[in-house]
Amino acid sequence: MQENDSQENESRERESQQNDKPEIDKPPIIRVRDLYVGFGPKMVLEGLDLDVKAGEVMGFVGGSGQGKSVLTRTILGLLPKTSGEIEVFGEDIDKLSPEEHRALERRWGVLFQSGALFSALTVKQNIQAPMREYLSLSQETMDELAMLKIKLVGLAPDAADKFPSELSGGMIKRAALARALSLDPELLFLDEPTSGLDPIGAAEFDELISTLQKTLGLTVFMVTHDLDSLYSICDTIAALADGKVIASGPLSTMLASDHPWLRSYFHGKRARTIVPQGAAPKIPDVPASDAGLLTAAPAGSRHGARA
Repeated sequence: MQENDSQENESRERESQQNDKPEIDKPPIIRVRDLYVGFGPKMVLEGLDLDVKAGEVMGFVGGSGQGKSVLTRTILGLLPKTSGEIEVFGEDIDKLSPEEHRALERRWGVLFQSGALFSALTVKQNIQAPMREYLSLSQETMDELAMLKIKLVGLAPDAADKFPSELSGGMIKRAALARALSLDPELLFLDEPTSGLDPIGAAEFDELISTLQKTLGLTVFMVTHDLDSLYSICDTIAALADGKVIASGPLSTMLASDHPWLRSYFHGKRARTIVPQGAAPKIPDVPASDAGLLTAAPAGSRHGARA
C-alpha cells in the first residue's frame, strides 16, 4: 500500500515538474511585417506589423476608414499589397504556387460584415458552395454536412431551404458563419460579426463564437468596433491608427495606453458602461444552471452592458 502511494506521489511530482516547464513560443498563425497597402497615391496601411497566436481570439479595432477590413482582405489575397510580408500558418503567401495557395485557403473560413450570402442560393446551398469548390463529395454527404453546420451555429433545421431574403439579420450572420465553418477551418476571420444586431442578438452571437472557438480549437481574427465583444470574448486586442498597429495585448494594455485614440475609445462614455472599474478579466465560463442569472445582471455590469 505504501509502495503504491509512493509511486503515485512520484508520478504527481513528475507531472508537476512538466507543467512548470516554460512553454516554447510557437510561431504565430498570422505574421505580418512592414505591410504597405494603398489605393492609388493614398496609402492606407503603412509599415504595419501584427502577430496572431494559435488558439487566441484577437479583436482588431480602429477608427472608421483606418483600414481594418483592408488588412483582412489583404491577408486573404483579395487586395494586392504594395510591399511587406504576410505569413499564414508559417507560409509566405507570396511564395506559394496557385495549388499551394488553394490548399492554404481550405484551412481558413471567412465571415464578411454583411454575410455575403449568395442571394439565389438557399442556406444549405450557400454552405455547400465551399465544399463544391474544394472537395469531391456526393450530394448526400454534402447535405448531411450542411445540416450539421446549420445545427452547429444554432439555426433551426427548416432554415436550410430558406433564401437569404427570408432570413432575419441574426439568421444571416449564423448562416454565413456556418458557411465559414464549412471546411472545418483552423483559422476564422470575422469582419464586424455583431454589426447590425440588437443587443440580445449580439450577445448571443458573441457567446456562439466563444463556444465554437473553445470546442473546435479555432484561432479567431475578429475585426470589430463592439466594446462588449472586446471585453467578453477577446484574449488580445490590436489597435490600428495612422496605418500601423499602435498597441497590441490584453484589455489592460489598451486601458493603460496614453495614445489619444485609445484613451478616447476605451475611456469614453460608452466604454464606461463596459469597463466600469478599468481593467477587468474576460467573462468566465458560466454553468448552465446559472445561465438565467445573466439576464438579471445589474445595470453597468458587463453581463448587462449592451442593454
